[in-house]
Amino acid sequence: MIDRDSPVTQDELHAYVDGEIPADRRGAIEAWLASHPDDATRVAEWRAQAEAIRARYGAIASEPVPARFDLDTLARGARSWRAAAVAAVLVAFLAGGAVGWLAHGASAAAPSRFDIFTTQALDAHKVYVVEVRHPVEVTGAERPHLVQWLSKRLDYELRVPQLEPSGLKLVGGRLLPGPFGPAAFFMYEGASGERFTIYYARTDTPPTAMRYRAADRLAAFYWVDQGVAYVVSGGADRDRLLQVAQAAYDQIDKNAPAKPTW
Repeated sequence: MIDRDSPVTQDELHAYVDGEIPADRRGAIEAWLASHPDDATRVAEWRAQAEAIRARYGAIASEPVPARFDLDTLARGARSWRAAAVAAVLVAFLAGGAVGWLAHGASAAAPSRFDIFTTQALDAHKVYVVEVRHPVEVTGAERPHLVQWLSKRLDYELRVPQLEPSGLKLVGGRLLPGPFGPAAFFMYEGASGERFTIYYARTDTPPTAMRYRAADRLAAFYWVDQGVAYVVSGGADRDRLLQVAQAAYDQIDKNAPAKPTW
């Protein structure tokens, strides 16, 4: 039985980021993050840093480190991505000099809100779109309840688009830990089995135009409006993803939300 009330340790948070947490403990950690925004923010930042390091220094970090550098001492107790970061630091100093490293390392160490939100949204997309029996907590058949519940948790009246004209039905949604508090996650599915997700999270980021990010065989479109970040995630077909993201954007942006009544 999962003890969702037991405190989550720092080591468990690192293991969660690295995908090394036992399956029977994952639910407890996600519940903890949903109610502990500081830890959720820390986890999101670690994930964004890890992805930035892998994207920028993945090849370098896999190169052997000169014997005069004691990498085992430096990385002792660190998780995989942090050890890779240490290796990248050392090799980059040798290959490009300290100045070049500092310039590049700054961006890896300070991920943007765009990186944080899209990383978390794509991670959730990867985890749940492959689920057959439990892809969501509340099904699309309970849409009014689902939208009201998640709106209340985010303290914002969410506008959840109808994407049937794009060939997609609402599978349902779930509550997730977000970078700065609770996040809402909605899944849509097409007749062929293709799935898209929309991730909502509160933010203090100013409004932004739609931005695109590709990651492995997935991709996402991201924008911010009225204090909410939206991330539409799907497969690597950019044209199809843009069609879905544009349809969602048009409905979400059509009317400003009314003041919540709860």
